[in-house]
Amino acid sequence: MDIRLAVPEDDRLAISHVYEESWKYAYRGMIPDAFLDGMPKGRWAERIDTPGWHSLLLLDGGRIAGTSTYCASRFPERAGWGEIASIYLLPEYMGKGYGGALLHAALDGLAAMGLGRVFLRVLEENARARRFYERMRFRASGIVLTDEIGGRTVRELEYIYDGMEGTEK
Repeated sequence: MDIRLAVPEDDRLAISHVYEESWKYAYRGMIPDAFLDGMPKGRWAERIDTPGWHSLLLLDGGRIAGTSTYCASRFPERAGWGEIASIYLLPEYMGKGYGGALLHAALDGLAAMGLGRVFLRVLEENARARRFYERMRFRASGIVLTDEIGGRTVRELEYIYDGMEGTEK
């Protein structure tokens, strides 16, 4: 497995496919099935090139098996912080340590940008992801946001990372 930044030649539909399949697998029961099943192919393709975003790819040979996006905070209340905007894997790659590798690569990228304080947001109902981030030394900040996805109100918890030593690699 290799992890590298996305380049213009990478297939944006293949990257978006990782998001789509991960959402369908990980968010089933949290987000309405009709929304998940009705996601159009390529839903995230255009977002990959958002200015200021850095998209990492996890490659299994030539196959894009995972992706993570990081950036300087998009939110004024976290100005000067780094943000992990996403970490997604194809379902068959979940639970094998690749998420941790993507997370550490994103943290390294943010550190190189001078952003050692990092936050992310995770669905409250997503116990698997919350356990993962907690294992990686993220902690709930106490900030809860509400959003609407597919006609359902969801709660997002903010998790923060302060560059603590001893994080699993």
